[in-house]
Amino acid sequence: MAGGAAPCLGYSGCNFLRQRLVLATLSGRPLKIRKIRAKEEDPGLRDFEASFIRLIDKVTNGSRIEINQTGTSLYYQPGLLYGGSLEHDCSPSRSIGYYLESLLCLAPFMKHPLKIVLRGVTNDQVDPSVDVLKATALPLLKKFGIDGESLEIKINRRGMPPKGGGEIVFSCPVRKVLQPIQFTDPGKIKRIRGTAYSVRVSPQMANRMVESARSILNKFLPDIYIYTDHMKGVSSGKSPGFGMCLTAETVNGTILSAELASNPQGQGATVLPEELGQNCAKLLLEEVYRGGCVDSTNQSLALLLMTLGQRDVSKVLLGPLSPYTIEFLRHLRSFFQIMFKIETKTPEEEHMGGEKVLMTCVGIGFSNLSKTIR
Repeated sequence: MAGGAAPCLGYSGCNFLRQRLVLATLSGRPLKIRKIRAKEEDPGLRDFEASFIRLIDKVTNGSRIEINQTGTSLYYQPGLLYGGSLEHDCSPSRSIGYYLESLLCLAPFMKHPLKIVLRGVTNDQVDPSVDVLKATALPLLKKFGIDGESLEIKINRRGMPPKGGGEIVFSCPVRKVLQPIQFTDPGKIKRIRGTAYSVRVSPQMANRMVESARSILNKFLPDIYIYTDHMKGVSSGKSPGFGMCLTAETVNGTILSAELASNPQGQGATVLPEELGQNCAKLLLEEVYRGGCVDSTNQSLALLLMTLGQRDVSKVLLGPLSPYTIEFLRHLRSFFQIMFKIETKTPEEEHMGGEKVLMTCVGIGFSNLSKTIR
């Protein structure tokens, strides 16, 4: 795609910055974003967004990024996705999940397999934690044919907000093309797995969370196993905290997840581990009620991989679309000119949960340009 061939897309506002940068990179279209928090007292890009732009610059080769002095407008001309072995220090105001979500979208299309060390906050209350992405996003990538020894997310250290100090390694193989998927029957839930973690607090916290979560979930099925993960010393990061991540797995390999973390040190009321465990279990039941073949965290990742598949029909059944996903569909249309066929499915039986949406599209036949040379 020659420079100047693709028309520049213009947006205004700071919302959905990651979506726009990721899609611009994949489609090779330049991007201009104006009025980024122009009216606020502290205008322009925040530190976590600047850190995200630096990360995009690291994984690509030949990107041109221009930001004006106040940081309220951004011009981005994407380069080629390069990959390789990298390190990045994420901003502690958002968790590593904020950065990792976008890397999951880009990693399969690099020139060299990506292996990146990310440092910062591993679990917080805003973004999907590393645990959830490890449990849900990796199996989703495998469905599209992105698998192998080198696909993994490894948590070396945990870091809780506000100071962080966590570290993870994410590695992903590259693929020339993606397989289309037909993923329309989520199936019945067969087991629940989870992790209760505690850092720089009593190890008993984890056990208390497990007890209370089990007290709710045991009414539904017997196969529940929640690991307790108490990290000590250097690997526990710089701030105290605890939390829990639960996943429900179905017979057809659908994985639904829910998570909660304690309030950061010095902010908000203290949360009891018992309450946190119970609330996390209720959130998981809520996610199961929403249902679908992909949980609400990974809806946009699934839709992106369907779009970039071979020129073949892909179908996936989702629960109710989140506002983030709806905006993502609009962006897919403007970057890739692709429209999904959206059919709402009302559950026939009462106990089948909320309304579902069947998403169908024909892939654009995106092929990883860097892989064609060999």
